[in-house]
Amino acid sequence: MRRVENPPNPWHTQHREWLGPPPPARLEVYEEQARSILTENESPDVSFRWSANPYRGCFFGCGYCYARPTHQYLDFGAGTDFERRIVVKVNAPRLLRRAFRRKSWVGEPITLSGNTDCYQPLEASYRLTRGLLEVCREFGNPVGIVTKSVLVQRDLDLLGELAAFGLVHAHFSIPFSDDLMARAIEPYAPSPSARFEAMRTVAAAGVPVSVLVAPIIPGLNESQIGEILQRAKACGATRASRVLLRLPAEVRHVFLRRLKEAFPHRYEKVVHSIREMRGGALYRAGFGVRHRGSGQRWDAIEDLFDLSCRRLGLNRDEEEPAPAPLRREGAQLSLF
Repeated sequence: MRRVENPPNPWHTQHREWLGPPPPARLEVYEEQARSILTENESPDVSFRWSANPYRGCFFGCGYCYARPTHQYLDFGAGTDFERRIVVKVNAPRLLRRAFRRKSWVGEPITLSGNTDCYQPLEASYRLTRGLLEVCREFGNPVGIVTKSVLVQRDLDLLGELAAFGLVHAHFSIPFSDDLMARAIEPYAPSPSARFEAMRTVAAAGVPVSVLVAPIIPGLNESQIGEILQRAKACGATRASRVLLRLPAEVRHVFLRRLKEAFPHRYEKVVHSIREMRGGALYRAGFGVRHRGSGQRWDAIEDLFDLSCRRLGLNRDEEEPAPAPLRREGAQLSLF
């Protein structure tokens, strides 16, 4: 348990302070009958157009999570509320099936999840992500998974079936190779070591896997990039990507507080390094610059990342011809 601590919500007309110590942040689960499940992305910085998020908020509590401000639209906070007041879209699989049945749907890939982790602990009982994967199998629709969780191993049967038709790719988010450092910034997520072992298991089942070194936090984890890529390759990863730390809105408050508490001796160095790569600011929100930095130091990080990938044989498929596309005929799959 941690004490309730949320930055001021800009959607509130006034900010309320606790009289005395704040209470423990206990888990509260809210079940929602959502109106829709697919979200369309219009940002050129993101590689997918459609995402499905069965959960709002995330138990893993990563201090840098860019999704935190979205919780404020629900009249919750972006701090401990985001981590302990979780909204569950209990009708998510039914909504996805309805979306796929529309005549306008042409079988574009979807991503689980573009916002919060689709395999966070509540998935063990609600099984909504599994339900979404079953719908993708039923309709032969391509799907990508982004997760930090080892729970993904539960669905190897489904993932293996989808992978046999080239319909799935699993992306493991691993920004640290050091388990103790990760615990300080990602307090309730599985350790990097556990994620690597889950990656190995998923890859051994024939599912293509990637590693996301996201976020890169200059002055904190940039020296771990080489080891992350090497371990990912050894565990079966074929691709790798990176994203520089993003600090939009209230994320800045949560991350900097977490950083100062966990690594007080590195705090000033990290803040200075971020500003160095963001043109003097802590964050730049424009398209094309949100996920990457600028300057010599960022160029050096990119060079290190790209050279490491080439040495390890990661991202080779970018230069290879695309496989034969799949054609959907009702719920049946066939190759051209």
